[in-house]
Amino acid sequence: MTSILTATGLFLGGGRGVAAGMALHHADGVITSVTEGGPPPSGGRRLVIPALVNAHDHARPSMSSFGAANMPLETWIARSAFGTPPDPYLAAAVSLGRSARAGCGAMMVHYTRPSGTMTMVEEAKAIARAASDVGIRLAFAPAVRDRNPIVYGDESGLLAGLPEEARRTVEDSFIRPAMTPGAYVDLVEDIASAIAGPMVDVQYGPAGVQWCSTALLEAIAEASARTGRRVHMHLLETVYQRGWADRTFPGGILRHLKEIGLLSERLSLAHCTHATPEELDLIAESGATIVTNFSSNLHLHSGLAPIADAHRRGCAIAVGIDGLALDEDDDALREMRLVQTMHDGTGFERTWSRADFLELAVRNGRRSTGAPGTGRLAPGEPADFLVLDYDRLDRDAIMPVDPLDMLFARGNTACVRDVVVAGRTIVADGKPTGVDLDAMEAELRALYRKSVPRFAALERHWKPFESSVAHWFQSCGCC
Repeated sequence: MTSILTATGLFLGGGRGVAAGMALHHADGVITSVTEGGPPPSGGRRLVIPALVNAHDHARPSMSSFGAANMPLETWIARSAFGTPPDPYLAAAVSLGRSARAGCGAMMVHYTRPSGTMTMVEEAKAIARAASDVGIRLAFAPAVRDRNPIVYGDESGLLAGLPEEARRTVEDSFIRPAMTPGAYVDLVEDIASAIAGPMVDVQYGPAGVQWCSTALLEAIAEASARTGRRVHMHLLETVYQRGWADRTFPGGILRHLKEIGLLSERLSLAHCTHATPEELDLIAESGATIVTNFSSNLHLHSGLAPIADAHRRGCAIAVGIDGLALDEDDDALREMRLVQTMHDGTGFERTWSRADFLELAVRNGRRSTGAPGTGRLAPGEPADFLVLDYDRLDRDAIMPVDPLDMLFARGNTACVRDVVVAGRTIVADGKPTGVDLDAMEAELRALYRKSVPRFAALERHWKPFESSVAHWFQSCGCC
């Protein structure tokens, strides 16, 4: 059966901007035609754009609720232990549902904090079930680390300086046997066998070069080249990672990734906050994607990524939330606006048009998450689109204004009316249709409150541990 959506304005892409008075026809999850005319939409004016993509996230709660506000990544990431999911399905469904509510049709879950209550394959199946219930496309990359569990180097001196009980608590919390490279590659293939399909793309997920041995990265590079499976990892997020990379790879960390075969069009790199112009050129040459996470970088004091320069040099740019939108509400529309505005130039100079930015963020985000198509609203493309309440956007209705200018001036989750993915309406009138998001959020909060005593020892020793980590990074010359 063919469904027809009439729109006051519909973003066509390809330099054609927003066309007025359009009808979008779709059947069996695919757009069949886009035509002019048709009756005006009932219930107010509608602006239809491609569904957005949250191209880097971890499906975790808002960490400020766990006392992690105003921390750099190097202590924030340890504090995230307090946010270990008490129920993997519920935690993922809430995160995925919030992204869907904000207009996302696809989301990367770089899964860095397993619950520890089940096997990784079973946990992946729970997350895939959550994505199916929400109706969002899922990219799933199980994170892996095999070195530097606390700092970027030898942690023995740091541990020795802690009181004995604090040291034991820290070791129990963060130091565990590492998975071998072969075992990790096999795990990813087992997860893919269990959950991969038209709506789920399974990827390799090395946490970052500072956390992964060369042997592990080489095994992932070889497996990616052999299978065609994508790779998703962090790179050069903080000044301390920059310092570590310069000491560890005097010939250049990107050149190292190129030499071992990891730097390719199959690779997505989250952040690249401290990438140099030469490194950006290597990324552009390889066809890899940079996923920028503007608000996360602000929250964690990581710095401002050179995204405009990366774009000028030919890098593919996508946008991620990283679980830390500006208001910690997973608002992908606001995040897209922030990235576009922050990197759009000074005075009369512009990096990109707003239409170009919207199109490239969707296109590159879909490629990064393994979603099919370019995201353009055109025949043959997947029926993945977002319906915005244009009366809310253009609340004054004084004179004709370019709808994209209005979107980038005011757009946020409150303007999202409907979201359609693969022809299925996953958000209607601003609410997810497949899950009761409000009830799930309430249930998840209750479970987290119950889990607080589980981390009593870590909380008791947090201050000396935090001070020791800060001292290590400030005194080791990492930056």
